Amino acid sequence: MAWSTRELADLAGTTVNAIRHYHALGLLDEPPRTYNGYKQYGVRDLVNLLRLRRLAGLGLPLAEIGTTKESDATEALRRADTVLREEIERFRRSRAGIAALLRSGAPVDTPPGFEVVGARLAESDRALIHVCTRIHPPATLLRLRLMVSAESAEVRDRFHALTPGASELTRKHLAEDLAHGGAHWRSTVWLEPTESGAHEPSPTRMTQQAFIEALTALYNRAQHDVLRRADVALRAQRRTAGARRTGLGVSPVRSHVPVAFPRPQ
Repeated sequence: MAWSTRELADLAGTTVNAIRHYHALGLLDEPPRTYNGYKQYGVRDLVNLLRLRRLAGLGLPLAEIGTTKESDATEALRRADTVLREEIERFRRSRAGIAALLRSGAPVDTPPGFEVVGARLAESDRALIHVCTRIHPPATLLRLRLMVSAESAEVRDRFHALTPGASELTRKHLAEDLAHGGAHWRSTVWLEPTESGAHEPSPTRMTQQAFIEALTALYNRAQHDVLRRADVALRAQRRTAGARRTGLGVSPVRSHVPVAFPRPQ
């Protein structure tokens, strides 16, 4: 009994193209042909094809199947198992992210870990958080999530309602409100060392620059001015608090080069 390529594919539960691919890779020998050029496959070809599909189904790369000896098969399986375990974990994280987005109704581009607050964030804020997820370590991102969640909706809405021509008084009052809570998440002040020494890992020059570039691109000049004023106020609060604790006229907070927000034009 001889089978055509199509019949062999049907018997093995695969496709004609897959069989041709196995031939091209040298994993499956070419069978004899009839006088008119048609391939004729036998039982041995079917068994070899089923073995190939078994190894491929276990996750072994096709490039390894042809070179893996029986004595090396166990190690090849261990490597395949590691790859599959990593893939399963990636799929698990993807499913968890999808579930969180569906529960919260947040936009699909919400950064991972921020799904709960994503629905109430402006596009510019989500974009800034995307940058933060690349430049901050996990411990810092955890604190960032807490700060974003705790931000006043009223202050946030006022900040995003700012137009480039917002008045001096409007900017002043909003900057004061941003600084009122002791820090705001669109700043690097909360990352700086404190008098007690408890702080997040200091941002590098590159991460600071990336943060500032993001602020410059994502917010308008009035918003830049408000953020700059808020940071000035926050640093003043720290100096005052430090002096009060020590009874000195200067704060013992270690020196830090402040991040310079773009000034209004």
